Amino acid sequence: MKAFLILEDGTVFEGIHIGADREVISEIVFNTSMAGYLEVLTDPSYAGQAVCMTYPLIGNYGICKDDMESKKPWPDGFIVRELSRNFSNFRADFSIQQFLEQNNVPGIAGIDTRALTKILREKGTMNGMITTHEAHSINDVVPKLKAYTTGSVVEKVTCKEKYELKGSKNLSENGAVSGSAKFVSADYEAGIREKKPSLVRALNGAGKKVALFDFGMKDNIAYSLKMRGCDVTVYPAATPASEIIASEPDGIMLSNGPGDPKECSAIIAEVKKLYDTDIPIFAICLGHQLMALAAGADTYKMKYGHRGGNHPVKDLETGRVYISSQNHGYVVDTDNLDPGIATPAFINVNDGTNEGLNYTGKNIFTVQFHPEACCGPQDSGCLFDRFIKMMEVTK
Repeated sequence: MKAFLILEDGTVFEGIHIGADREVISEIVFNTSMAGYLEVLTDPSYAGQAVCMTYPLIGNYGICKDDMESKKPWPDGFIVRELSRNFSNFRADFSIQQFLEQNNVPGIAGIDTRALTKILREKGTMNGMITTHEAHSINDVVPKLKAYTTGSVVEKVTCKEKYELKGSKNLSENGAVSGSAKFVSADYEAGIREKKPSLVRALNGAGKKVALFDFGMKDNIAYSLKMRGCDVTVYPAATPASEIIASEPDGIMLSNGPGDPKECSAIIAEVKKLYDTDIPIFAICLGHQLMALAAGADTYKMKYGHRGGNHPVKDLETGRVYISSQNHGYVVDTDNLDPGIATPAFINVNDGTNEGLNYTGKNIFTVQFHPEACCGPQDSGCLFDRFIKMMEVTK
């Protein structure tokens, strides 16, 4: 079946229908990752957007449910050059086509995704429609596209009620942290311990108490804390700061999430109350932006954002460059940042935009990129260890 992608500038791409059979209008963004399409699809930060994958062949290793970053896919649509309907992977549960159909995600294949990417880079992120109807009038469609906004999508992706994850730390015989970067179920851990008891032992509940504010959390953020021995309590985005403070956590984590941070005015007010405490805080992506706004800094929308698994960021203190995974369309404005509030900690090597802040006189540091990245580079996973040390020193 034919499918069409119509952009708000009037550009039309013709391709082949994939996924669910429905029409959708969304913000069109691109991701440059060569692998990890499942992690992209299940990242809640893509809510309200349709994702174009620049890598030409998508789906060749199928869908493995154990690798999902949340319980379902969140993008409004999926755009690829070629979709592999036959997969080769002993861990796969089903094909990506089945996954899209089961979760009602429409898409289009067979278009020149790199030409689409060039348009978005030159003209900036724009809205578009994925449709199988050939009779659309451009003059009728374009006004609808220009009127579309993602709106407040955090409430759509956050958890409905708080829940707890008991910490477990996998130690090899030499004491190094081990384990794959994914959520490890209790059954999986038990199976590993049974097969190789000399290599793995669990230290459940032995770590720090971390309150994780869920604005659209990737599961691997919670797992990165859990595997370091932290007991994690995950809170919905609408939770009052007073409830979190009253629980007396050792530290607070602000997660990633979708949309314009300035749309989250009620959340920003609660984050400000957390900022005013002495509790150690570590924030990622949207959480980084919300903390900046709560402290009096500003954010702005980028031309086309950073989305992919190959973005270099420089640590301004050490000079070290990390390769990072990123997914954001907004950034903190550091040109007018008051050093009495915060100072830049990381910058993007490609375009010089801000990638992290250290807060002056506070036990708070935040990053724009994803140190928990999976699938993606894990160069900066040590930032979770920095957070653990911060909690230990504060106590």
